[in-house]
Amino acid sequence: MSKKIRIHTDGGARGNPGPAGIGAVVEVLDENGGVVVKENVSKYIGETTNNQAEYQALIAALEVAKKLKGERVDCFLDSELIVKQLNHEYRVKDQFLAQLYMKVWNLSTNFKSISYTYIRREYNKEADKLVNVAIDKAVGKK
Repeated sequence: MSKKIRIHTDGGARGNPGPAGIGAVVEVLDENGGVVVKENVSKYIGETTNNQAEYQALIAALEVAKKLKGERVDCFLDSELIVKQLNHEYRVKDQFLAQLYMKVWNLSTNFKSISYTYIRREYNKEADKLVNVAIDKAVGKK
């Protein structure tokens, strides 16, 4: 059986651009869909835009999935724009996002299969919390 990984990512900036953070939950699943390994990513990434943070969160999560030797990866994001770009429904016009898109594309070649699914924000609370923890730590908010 190939190793299946489920990823939830979120990126956010307070202001656009503004202080930004990324959050990701990376789970290795057993054959019944139970979680056998779980790794969280929570990191302040400096001043950037929301969309750049969304891409950087996904890149960080895919690097973890690669380290965990994932083969089938399902990614869940609450950024409809990023999902539509990755699923080739929208073109990537911004040059900075295009660079990040290429990083995701290159990382995706490490897996037998990969999918990108848009989910509403309320279904992405854990990744969102990791973003806010990272930003709060960096800007000194307790």
